[in-house]
Amino acid sequence: MTGKFLYAQFRAEEGRGDEVAALVRGYGGKVSAEPGNVRFDAHRLSDDRDSFFVYEEYADEAAFQAHLQTPHCAAFNEAFAPFVVGGGSTLTWLEPVS
Repeated sequence: MTGKFLYAQFRAEEGRGDEVAALVRGYGGKVSAEPGNVRFDAHRLSDDRDSFFVYEEYADEAAFQAHLQTPHCAAFNEAFAPFVVGGGSTLTWLEPVS
């Protein structure tokens, strides 16, 4: 399997959860439309509405690199940073087991 898999975790600043959710929702629509994107699933934690988990899957490394070069990626990161603890998300890279 040649895909590129990751998840991102982040926490909205106090009282900013709904704003972060709106930003992620808009961004997710754009990412999902990218030719190399296989999956973009964004979630809020059920018991902590300020905490978020996003699973992303790309066809391959080239598709992920193309994603990073899109104007909406840069715009999202700039808009997103002031609303989340630490100014961004923690990324975890994944490898398929089978």
